[in-house]
Amino acid sequence: KSFLNHTAYLSCYFPNSQKTDIKDLRVFWQKGDVEVVHEVYYGQEKHDNLSPKYINRTKMDMDKWTLQLLNAGIVDEGQYTCIIQHRDKGSPKVIHTSECLLHIIANYSQPEIAWLHTGELKSNNYLNLSCSSSGGYPEPKQMTWLISHENTTHRLMRHMDISQDAVTKLYNVTSKLNITVPTNILTNISCLLHLGEQLGSLVSVPLGV
Repeated sequence: KSFLNHTAYLSCYFPNSQKTDIKDLRVFWQKGDVEVVHEVYYGQEKHDNLSPKYINRTKMDMDKWTLQLLNAGIVDEGQYTCIIQHRDKGSPKVIHTSECLLHIIANYSQPEIAWLHTGELKSNNYLNLSCSSSGGYPEPKQMTWLISHENTTHRLMRHMDISQDAVTKLYNVTSKLNITVPTNILTNISCLLHLGEQLGSLVSVPLGV
């Protein structure tokens, strides 16, 4: 995983137990089946075969056998393969391959609750709210509304509208809530954006009604 516009680190997982000299190895990284991302040709960086979008964006750490991909973007997501060939009696022989799956993460803004109506609230009327968060990646799992009063909290699931920016590929999400105005009791309403198991959740500032 790598944050958007940061450096992604892709490992070859090459133990080099034979302590082979770098000058006897050809190391190249490719994305999918066609795009050459980086090539070290018997100790020298080689740029002839690189896919244009990776030129000046990669660096290989030969001590750690790790490729640095600078300014990682959403288009860089996908599977990368590291292939190492050894120059053995003239003809190169593949001695190691490994694959690495890159996921990009962009932080969503803190969810924000907005009123969707004007005028004063009267009991038994409806309360219309929306909750929005923007500029994140990947697509979130769901949005939950939390309604708390005294010692109890109710979770309400509502439809989440998702839009994706055509250029940046980042997502904006909104959910709407329509409930009866609570009577004679202070109620806190929050909204929770679930980003997935490993990324956790974001919660809004609670709204007191």
